[in-house]
Amino acid sequence: MKSAVVVFPGINRERDMARTLKLVSGVEPALVWHADTALPSGTDLVVIPGGFSYGDYLRCGAIAARSAIMDAVRAHAAKGGLVLGVCNGFQILCEADLLPGVLMRNQQLRFICRDVYLRVERSDTAFTRGYNAGQVIRVPVAHGEGNYIADGETIARLEGERRIAFRYCAPDGIIDPQPMLPPSFGTRARRRPSNRRAEPTRRGMIGA
Repeated sequence: MKSAVVVFPGINRERDMARTLKLVSGVEPALVWHADTALPSGTDLVVIPGGFSYGDYLRCGAIAARSAIMDAVRAHAAKGGLVLGVCNGFQILCEADLLPGVLMRNQQLRFICRDVYLRVERSDTAFTRGYNAGQVIRVPVAHGEGNYIADGETIARLEGERRIAFRYCAPDGIIDPQPMLPPSFGTRARRRPSNRRAEPTRRGMIGA
């Protein structure tokens, strides 16, 4: 798989992401600067990594979402290409209208850094096929704006179209009724748990 990692000013996990992609796929990814207007020919997967694009001014991801390269990312997604946003990349995809909803500040305005458990809802997407449906995985989170918000109609549509890839849960798999990890769209996905702080395996991610 040929991948491209988009780099914005303030992003600080592009090297980690590039290393992970090479370990998983065996292919060195391209690093694409935000001012570029095209993706490398033959790109299969576009990844927007974590960090603090443009210092998180205005809203997290708001300035980056209007960068020149994002038109190419939108075109790639429109053709069915794979797009993954991690942490700040997740916020950028929301701000770019590639994914619905917004991210708000955590309750009590606290930064959260800990491990959480997720239950795999679907194992038939490009991003989850290394897991089994119903499997419980542990991933690290590190964020100050992890509250995913969308209106009731949007949530109902995501549920009805089976676009939920993971759900927060207890270690025994019982679903947490409050937070919900945002959806995978088959070709577009986002991960708020900050897996930039994890190491890859052929099956997925393990905490390091």
